[in-house]
Amino acid sequence: MKKLLILIIISLTIWTTYPVKAVFAIDTVKGGEQIFEFHCAGCHINGSNIIRRGKNLKLPALKKYGMDSIAAVTEIVTNGKNNMSAYKDKLTVAEIEDVSNYVLEQAAKGWK
Repeated sequence: MKKLLILIIISLTIWTTYPVKAVFAIDTVKGGEQIFEFHCAGCHINGSNIIRRGKNLKLPALKKYGMDSIAAVTEIVTNGKNNMSAYKDKLTVAEIEDVSNYVLEQAAKGWK
């Protein structure tokens, strides 16, 4: 357990000192899922929103707020808005498209 804690601390230190973009050699949906789990799930677990409950990633909310298209989701992931952080400096254009596709696909499935 102590070794694991030391490894985590070293990894976080390296990550915050020398951030790198993850490279995924996998299909878009799987890549989008992994990107979502790493960058988004902390606030949007299962399509919810722990900061603002009504502004979740479920289809009715996405439609209500005009966020039910690739262009809209890509825009907010890229540039952020209000409490939503911008990811243009953390993710590539392709990664943003992958995670945007993943969000819309999961919303259509009801995040199951």
